[in-house]
Amino acid sequence: MELVQTHIEQPIATLTLNRPDKRNALSGVLVTELSQALAAVAERDEVRVVVLTGAGKVFSAGADLAELSRLQEATAEENLADSERLAALFRQIAYYPKPLIAKVNGHAIAGGCGLAVACDFAIAAAGSKLGFTEVRIGFVPAIVATFVLRRVGETVARDLLLRGRLIEAEEAVRLGLIHQAVPADVLDATVQALAHELATETSPSAVALTRRLLADLPGLSLDAALAYATRVNALARGTADCKAGIRAFLEKQDPPWRKSSG
Repeated sequence: MELVQTHIEQPIATLTLNRPDKRNALSGVLVTELSQALAAVAERDEVRVVVLTGAGKVFSAGADLAELSRLQEATAEENLADSERLAALFRQIAYYPKPLIAKVNGHAIAGGCGLAVACDFAIAAAGSKLGFTEVRIGFVPAIVATFVLRRVGETVARDLLLRGRLIEAEEAVRLGLIHQAVPADVLDATVQALAHELATETSPSAVALTRRLLADLPGLSLDAALAYATRVNALARGTADCKAGIRAFLEKQDPPWRKSSG
């Protein structure tokens, strides 16, 4: 059974975590398959947007605790390799060339919540619970903390990561952890509308460069950030998309990405 299912309906690819019997827990195999699926979709120019969701009634319950329990008997090197595999997935998401939308169809807990937060947009079904419960089982939300801090800042991150509490999707929106909470019966339509907007109204190369910029800027000093942004600004001017977009604007025409998507 495929643990990650890929469905492409141009210009949108949907990747579904497919372990509903295990609440889509992030086993090592699932993490590997998700990384592979993302890599495969990245190579397809006709795909402009990727939606990540879960099979069944849960987005993801986070780490596979049965597998984690077995790893407690493994060597330090084996545990490090497993951690590095998960970190590599999150890095892949951070530097992904296409926009990512998390369609949070149910509870998103611990690493599962981290996956949603790592995406550009996270839209949850109202009533879903989200949070980072690692400290309540003696574990540490180490990898996801990087993305939580970037999303909500230190004050909210300390509340969520140190208390390990679960919150309703509506509170997650108020805290800035996710973008929207909508009734379950309109979740699909809401995500589809956003994906269509991104696919038809934005330039592929501009989005890719902007995603990279957003991934890199937080770790830089002010001077380094401005120097980096200046280089990206100059680079963008020479791209085919920028030239075509400016020309289309001046000529009152649709840019090529809108034409190709329409």
